[in-house]
Amino acid sequence: MTRPRFPLALTASAAALALALCACSGSGDPDPSALDAGTARVADGGVQRMTQASVNPRPRSALRQGGTLQWAVDRLPTQWNPLHVDGTEPATTAVMKALLPTFWRSDAGGTQTPNQAYLLSAVSEMRDGRQTVTWTLNPKAHWSDGTPITWRDLAATWRALNGTDPDYRTASTTGFDRVESVVRGRDDHQAVMVFRTRFSEWQAMFNNAADCPLLPAKYTGTAEEFNTAYTDRIPATAGPFRPVGIDRAKGTVTLEADPGWWGQKPMLDRIVFRVTDPAATADAFTRGSVDYADIGPDAAAYKQVSAVAEGEIRQAGGPNVRALVLNGRSGKLSDPAVRRAVLQAIDREAIARSGLKGINWPYTPMNNHFLVPGQNGYRDNSGGLSQYDVDAADDALEQAGWPRPGFAMRSRGGEPLTLRLVVPDASPVAAAESTQVLEMLALAGIQVDVQKVPNAEFLDRYVNRHDFDLTLISIAGTPFPATSLASTFQQGAGGNVSQVGSEALDRAIADAASSATAKEGYEAINRADAEAWRVAGLIPLYQRPAILAARRTVANLGAPGLSDPVYEDIGFQK
Repeated sequence: MTRPRFPLALTASAAALALALCACSGSGDPDPSALDAGTARVADGGVQRMTQASVNPRPRSALRQGGTLQWAVDRLPTQWNPLHVDGTEPATTAVMKALLPTFWRSDAGGTQTPNQAYLLSAVSEMRDGRQTVTWTLNPKAHWSDGTPITWRDLAATWRALNGTDPDYRTASTTGFDRVESVVRGRDDHQAVMVFRTRFSEWQAMFNNAADCPLLPAKYTGTAEEFNTAYTDRIPATAGPFRPVGIDRAKGTVTLEADPGWWGQKPMLDRIVFRVTDPAATADAFTRGSVDYADIGPDAAAYKQVSAVAEGEIRQAGGPNVRALVLNGRSGKLSDPAVRRAVLQAIDREAIARSGLKGINWPYTPMNNHFLVPGQNGYRDNSGGLSQYDVDAADDALEQAGWPRPGFAMRSRGGEPLTLRLVVPDASPVAAAESTQVLEMLALAGIQVDVQKVPNAEFLDRYVNRHDFDLTLISIAGTPFPATSLASTFQQGAGGNVSQVGSEALDRAIADAASSATAKEGYEAINRADAEAWRVAGLIPLYQRPAILAARRTVANLGAPGLSDPVYEDIGFQK
C-alpha cells in the first residue's frame, strides 16, 4: 500500500519493533533539521545509522508564504482510497497524504511522534491480559463537511480493515485483524481499542509513513462505500490541503491550501500533481514544467538533472527494493521448484550493477527479502538460493520435468517453457532489466516474451490483476517491518501479487507482529525470510535508492528515508 511508493511496503526499520511497544504521548512538531540525521534508536539504548534523508530541511521561518509546487507523477489512478487494494499506487499515496488524517510523524530513522493536529496522545498498556490502546483525538479535527473526527471513524476504519468481510477489497488487514473492539472512551474524541492478541506495531495504524490513513465513517460503513466512494473522486478530506479538481484531459490533480485547516497554515498555496511520462521526466524537469520528480534509478535522467543549474539530486538509502515477481498461479510457475530454478538463473549482481551504474550509488548484494544490508538483524537465510548458479537451475528444471534437448529451449509434452514478462512501456529501467532477464533465462533454456504495456495500465490492469508470469516492480519500505511483511507475503493478502506463500511464512509474520522485543522480532523476520526464499514468489534484485530531482529552493521535500513529508511545511525558500 516508486514511492513514489509502490503499494507493497516490503522492508523497514526493525528497530521500530522495540519502539512500538512504548506508551507514547506527543509533543510538538519534530525539528526539521533532525530529518537528515538518519539515526534510529535500538533496543539497548544505542543509536545505529540505518538510513538518511535528503529533503533540504528548513524551518518555516526560512520559507516564503505562497507559491505552487509542480509535482510529477507517472499516472492518474482511478481509485483514491489508499486502503483499497487498487489505491496503493505512488500517485494515490502522494496526493492523499496531503488530504487524509494520519496520526503519526516518522523521522528518518523510523521513530514515531504523534501528529497533534489529529492525535493528542496514544497509550498502549496491558489491561486484564489484553493490549489496550487509548487514542485521544484533537477535538478541533474535522472532516471537510464539518463533521468532527471521532472514535466512530476509528471504529469504522477498523471494521473495514479487520478482514471479517471479504467484500471489502483491502490492501492489508494487518493489525486490524487482531483488534477485538473499538469503543468510545471518556468522550467522542477518545477511542479505546482492545486487541485479541498483542500487536507490537500498533503505531502503524493510522500512520502516514505506513500508508494507512483514517477514513471517514460515512464512506466505510459498507463494502460498497469503501470500494467505490473514492473512485474517480475525492468526496471527503481532513488535511492541510483540499482538492480543487481532477483533470484527466490535462493529466493533473490540483490541491489548494484548505482555509478550514486547524493546524499550521500550509506554506504553499497549491500543489499540482502533473502526469509526466517516466521516460520524459528529466526533460520536463529541465524545461521547468515540474519542480519535483522521481528519476531513479535512471542513469541518463540522473546525468541530465545533475546539469540543471537551479536543480539538484536528492538521494538517500532506505529499505526500498527492486524486485522480480513470479506469479505462482501462472501454470508454468505453479511448481515452487521451477520458481526456485528461475531465481538461480538470474544474475542479480549483474542486474544491480547495471541498474546502479552512473548514479553514484554503491552496489551491495541484497540477500534478505525484508531487511537491507546494514540493518540490525540482517542475514542471508537463502540456503544457497541467493547465489547465481545456472547449472543448479538446469538440474532443478530437469528434475521438475522440463527437459532440454541439446541447446534448444525447454519443453514438456510439446509445450515450451515460455514465460511472459510484463513491463511498463515508459520505463527505461524496466526496459533494460527485461532484456537482461530474457538473456539470462535463455541460458537456462527458458524462453521469455517481453510484453510492454501502457504505463497507465501497468498496475491496475496487469500487476493488481495478476495478469503476468513475471514482472518487475519497485517496493518501498515503512518503519514497520511486520506490518509490511504481511501485505506482501501473507497468503491471501491483497498486496501479495505473487500469490504464493506458506503456513510457516504466515506464522513467522504473525510472530514478528506479536514480538515483545526487537530480538524476537528479528528472529521471526529471518524465519519469514527463509520461507520467502523457499516459496520463491519474489526475487529481491537490489536495494533501490530513492533518487529525486528538486528545485534547489524547494524545502522539506526529497528523498525521505523512513520519514514522511509534512505537507504544510513544504515550501520555497525565501
